[in-house]
Amino acid sequence: MKKVALTLAAVAFAGAVVLAALIGGAYDISATDQHLPPTYWAIDTASRQAVKLRARSITAPPLTGAARIERGLALYRDHCVRCHGAPGVAPEPFSLGMSPAAANLAHAARSWTPAEIYWTVRYGFKMTGMPAWEFRFTDEEIWDVVAFVTTLPVVSPLDYRRRAQAAADSRRAEPVAGPADPKRGKVAIQQYACGTCHVIPGITGADKAVGPPLDGMARRGTLAGILENTPENMVRWLRRPQEVSPESAMPDLGVTERDARDIAAYLFTLR
Repeated sequence: MKKVALTLAAVAFAGAVVLAALIGGAYDISATDQHLPPTYWAIDTASRQAVKLRARSITAPPLTGAARIERGLALYRDHCVRCHGAPGVAPEPFSLGMSPAAANLAHAARSWTPAEIYWTVRYGFKMTGMPAWEFRFTDEEIWDVVAFVTTLPVVSPLDYRRRAQAAADSRRAEPVAGPADPKRGKVAIQQYACGTCHVIPGITGADKAVGPPLDGMARRGTLAGILENTPENMVRWLRRPQEVSPESAMPDLGVTERDARDIAAYLFTLR
């Protein structure tokens, strides 16, 4: 028991030293300084296992249809190539400077199941540049992307260029909005990066006083000093702020009807 107690004390002390070093700024977070091997291993292993665990219950639909794969190619061309590249196509320069670098998806197609790729595309990865596409693509579109990614190991550079040039524009209909969901709205607020400008109760890191704070939103009389503060007007403001007030610094973030209704529902819980 004494040996166990000493071991636990040593581990606790080492953890405290590491934590103190991190808080004190000793760890170099610059993207030009590569991760320590144990750090890289821990992040890679933890993320891989997290995806495997959460993707177990996902059943992939049929992914071999030519139309689905070509729709996925168009989406990939418009949204994924900048970071991940494609056969014979380099990622954008900004992506080459990311740490960790965006994955080569031909390798992912060989080593990850379609369900795991789907989960990753839909929910993204913390502590990397991989965003969650749940609020940008419909569920069917995510599976379209997965269908194309699974073919990457056998797509030649010439084939990719020919098909990318011929791919239809990925103009997509908005998903149908159901009943407003404040819980989903709380997630949507984070996904539209509202916390980079506003102090928002309940949203971790939303403490940037660039725009007005959103606490007590449900009790306010007006929106932007122009619109009566109602859920319907909140949706209008979230979707078309520059149309409502051209003088406002609030940008048009491309918020969908569904997401705007959910965000409004969450904001109206802030009393």
